Amino acid sequence: MKSLVCVVLSLCVCSAIAATLRSSKQSPSTGFAAPVLTPPKAANALSKRLDNSFVNPVTLVGESSPRSGYGVYDGPRMSLPPGEKPVVIGVAADSGCGKSTFMRRVTQIFGGKNVGLLPIGRETNTLVSDIATIICLDDYHSLDRKGRAETGLSALDPKANNFDLMYEQVKAIKEGTTVEKPIYNHITGELDPAETIEPSPIFIVEGLHPIYDSRVKDLVDFSVYLDITDDVKFAWKIQRDMEERGHSLESIQKSIESRKPDFAAYVEPQKKEADIVIQVLPSSLVDDPKGKYLKVRLIQRLGVENFTPVELFESGADVDGFAPSKTSVPQSTIGLKIKQYSEDWFGHPARVLEMDGEYDDVSSLAAIEKFLVNAGEKSSAEVVSAMEKVKDAPGSLNGTGFLQTLCALKIREVYEKIQGETVEELLKKVEAVPAAA
Repeated sequence: MKSLVCVVLSLCVCSAIAATLRSSKQSPSTGFAAPVLTPPKAANALSKRLDNSFVNPVTLVGESSPRSGYGVYDGPRMSLPPGEKPVVIGVAADSGCGKSTFMRRVTQIFGGKNVGLLPIGRETNTLVSDIATIICLDDYHSLDRKGRAETGLSALDPKANNFDLMYEQVKAIKEGTTVEKPIYNHITGELDPAETIEPSPIFIVEGLHPIYDSRVKDLVDFSVYLDITDDVKFAWKIQRDMEERGHSLESIQKSIESRKPDFAAYVEPQKKEADIVIQVLPSSLVDDPKGKYLKVRLIQRLGVENFTPVELFESGADVDGFAPSKTSVPQSTIGLKIKQYSEDWFGHPARVLEMDGEYDDVSSLAAIEKFLVNAGEKSSAEVVSAMEKVKDAPGSLNGTGFLQTLCALKIREVYEKIQGETVEELLKKVEAVPAAA
């Protein structure tokens, strides 16, 4: 029996989503009728909203929304063929850690025509493509915004989330079952009526806690954690909230400090168990209190099933400060330095690929790409080609973009090893599916 990949990304990529004026039609599928798992009180909640003549107007998403760049998906979609089941891959991160950009890199690596919002005719946090579904774990909040304010619980606290339902629905999806997933509305702060989610060949679940609960963690076949260190997070928040939004330094510090205990207790520990960690730190090449220049580390655990770490020059070899010439890789700012070494990552042996500094042009990375080993590429220039498709995305001129792209390639490779089928073969099956009406 073939397996498919259900990617659990512990990234809280879940903010306000643009609403649509489309009618709430499901995209056509080629799968089989499956039982539906419904969250408690979902049907009653839906009836109540309809009885009150609930109409969700078009909502304009602010520039800070991770989903603000997406339109509504209207292409063909592929459901699971009979006998095939999804696999689960997990990726975790705090809010404001570049999850949206990472998701764009992952989805474009898997190919397909486009990625857009699930067409349900109202706010949704769910993204879909022809072969993939991306859901947000914020949808499993058990308390709405008012409830959290009344109880004093943050969204990071497990007591403010429904892990039982999360486990039941991820398990159901993995077994090929359609579910009625709740929606957390980031615009109103309310818990909206559920939406229908069908299993798809690639299923990505991202949020704060995908591998926090041991039951959900056991469903995950591969996991990624996006780790933005405190220094960088603080610098980024100052730039956004103080310089762009006019907040005071004191209010920013208070906000960060109030969030720290729950983050340290419930979110950050997941990085100890993740198969890949993308860690962003201040550059070691220059003193930069504003966090403009970065050092990024791709931390890859050894001994993970279906996964071989990507390395430079030679597997197992250490590289201490490889600095590409400015002729081969133009660098007009602080320069560029790459390292490779072994590390004990919370008791797990790991291989680390590190990039510090900046480069001027994505295409120049071909001079580095040719030295990669086990990168999961399908052509000699796929890393550069993939990066050029999203070259305007944040981090494209430093290690963030480069190492996120390598991570995306490895996710695809893991998928194909578990699936026993290439993504290209999968996409060919979609061609026969008619476009959504």
